[in-house]
Amino acid sequence: MATFLYRLGRFSFRKRHVVALFWVALLALAGAGAAGAPAAGNSSFSIPGTEAQKAFDLLDERFPGASADGATARVVFKAPDGQKMTDPGNKAAVQDTVDELSGGVEVTQVTDPYQGGGVSQDGTVAYASVTYEVPGMELEESSREALKAAAEDARDSGLTVEIGGDALQAVPETGSAEIIGIGVAAVVLVITLGSLLAAGLPLLTAIVGVGIGVATITALASTLDLGSTTSILASMIGLAVGIDYALFVVSRYRAELAEGREREEAAGRAVGTAGSAVVFAGLTVVIALVGLSVVNIPMLTKMGIAAAGTVAVAVLIALTLIPAVLGYAGRRVRPAGEKSKLLGGGRAKDKADKPNMGTRWASFVVRRPLAVLLLGIVGLGAAAVPAGSLELGLPDDGSQPTSTTQRRAYDLLSEGFGPGFNGPLVVVVDAQGSDDPQAVFQQAGDEIKALDNVVNVAPAAPNKAGDTATIAVIPDAKPSSAATEDLVHDIRAAGADIKDGTGAEVLVTGATAMNIDVSQKLNDALVPYLVLVVGLAFLLLIVVFRSILVPLKAALGFLLSVLAALGAVVAVYQWGWLSGLMGVEETGPIMSMMPIFMVGVVFGLAMDYEVFLVTRIREAHVHGEKPAQAVVTGFRYSARVVTAAAVIMIAVFSGFIGSSDSMVKMIGFGLAIAVLFDAFVVRMAIVPAVLALLGAKAWWLPKWMDRALPNVDVEGESLAAHAGTADKDDEDKELVRA
Repeated sequence: MATFLYRLGRFSFRKRHVVALFWVALLALAGAGAAGAPAAGNSSFSIPGTEAQKAFDLLDERFPGASADGATARVVFKAPDGQKMTDPGNKAAVQDTVDELSGGVEVTQVTDPYQGGGVSQDGTVAYASVTYEVPGMELEESSREALKAAAEDARDSGLTVEIGGDALQAVPETGSAEIIGIGVAAVVLVITLGSLLAAGLPLLTAIVGVGIGVATITALASTLDLGSTTSILASMIGLAVGIDYALFVVSRYRAELAEGREREEAAGRAVGTAGSAVVFAGLTVVIALVGLSVVNIPMLTKMGIAAAGTVAVAVLIALTLIPAVLGYAGRRVRPAGEKSKLLGGGRAKDKADKPNMGTRWASFVVRRPLAVLLLGIVGLGAAAVPAGSLELGLPDDGSQPTSTTQRRAYDLLSEGFGPGFNGPLVVVVDAQGSDDPQAVFQQAGDEIKALDNVVNVAPAAPNKAGDTATIAVIPDAKPSSAATEDLVHDIRAAGADIKDGTGAEVLVTGATAMNIDVSQKLNDALVPYLVLVVGLAFLLLIVVFRSILVPLKAALGFLLSVLAALGAVVAVYQWGWLSGLMGVEETGPIMSMMPIFMVGVVFGLAMDYEVFLVTRIREAHVHGEKPAQAVVTGFRYSARVVTAAAVIMIAVFSGFIGSSDSMVKMIGFGLAIAVLFDAFVVRMAIVPAVLALLGAKAWWLPKWMDRALPNVDVEGESLAAHAGTADKDDEDKELVRA
């Protein structure tokens, strides 16, 4: 592989016009496709194989035209102090609002609070439900404006009016913090590479890669049903790995220049060595992201594949576009150790070169490996303690900031009707095979009323055929509580008894039940996912490092860092520690998709640092150095760059903490803290400590396996012959010119 990538690097350097034109054309093509594509909405949320999804599909079949997936809005009214919503003036204002909303083009139904039981028992709060024929993200802007205008007109009469539901759902924004993250990355690159131009190359190529990836996702969003969150997460991951991969290649290029090689040869060797590490690091990320498909939640699968595609583009750009732009930069990119005059270059150097920070740190760890190892494990173990209290759920309007009308509507409904009113359960009774469907509907309603934690059970509402009915159930507790989850399980248990006696099927669905089923499905999938992803990556790393213990250490180190990161997420988003600093206005259960998505992404990124750091150590060991000295040598050449890469990735991920989308915000924090733990504790402390303790045994591999495994030559041993040939060609060219 090193030989092929070496040739690819030289070709891209030499034919830079062709390579640059190819990537610019690809970016333009993707951009044109995105410009002409419909706007991305929310990906249709389905969870195959769950009861909630089965009930949802049954509703679509038995209640045609009901727009089960249509947007909904709850316009919530509160009377001024000392008044009731039943007072004539307030009642007239609500009636005017209902009439105004009923005339909407996309509106299918508006319920009158005074006819549908929408007034609280104390008479201070009322609500009108509005149903639309299209999902929230597909609503025309005119429909949203009409909804807001109707609420504003009601406010003019003196009422407090707020709007809940998904009708006002907007495309999430990442905020200005993302720009700050990129700015931090730029500063780190300048410090690391010692040149504004060299620092700009990774940023430029990463932006090109993310541009291609996000534009392609946008162009295909409508066709493949990709949600707006998909492109945000793809840009988050693509930008982070794109900068990192480019940084490693540029850094190796400068190191090759410092050894006196010609620029084309340096580009070839940089791609042949660092590029090999990029390929395998990228493969681990792709495996982790594509592996999310084992969960069998289409939205999560699409997010993973889209992000994996963006990572693949970042790898290809690092292997081709980076050497091409290095060719354009020429002598303006200086050898390692030299800085531009603007940054203090040209000054006299000290007579004796002092060991760099990486060398000093590695030497310290090698002298005291056991102490460093124990300190790292204990520290991560302490950070992981909160993970034992992990509670999973999906966000609703109750997790929104208090500044939003959705959250204020949620609070008003809780105040007037109880917390469970915000998470009603929909019980679907399929009595198609029953002799007396009406009796089955009545039995189901009576048995549900007898359960604990039930506030209200609405009368059964049958379809036109009379063989299927829906029963609305209001729990006593809020949607994300354990009590509501227990109620869902109790209703399903009662439904099983009804089926045994009558043959009718009782199913529970609705947003709350859907969230419970998603959490359960993700919990059940976590272990198989870990086995698949870690197993495949373990085999891949055995091929890369030609060792059993090094990949095993890498996997165990990852588990430590991801558990510590989950502990930090629980501490902030569930317990409320430092919540003000992180912009968390409402603590609660951790998003169901967060752990498995974070595990996938963090595993891929953790293996990135493992590959980049340990390949340098193995390279030194392969070239004859003793194990302890090889660790120090590897850190001398790679610690600075790996540290810079980690800081960049933390900065980029932290930028997404400012997003308006709670899922993106939480994932941004989780990934940033996970990279912090993995790069600086696991890879920079635990890895060298373990390698120092293992010594030569770290690189042990059974002879039969050594013969069976392909030699991918990540260290670039095979490049010596090609380097010699290239040097001879250069000499011949010089003779011809003479």
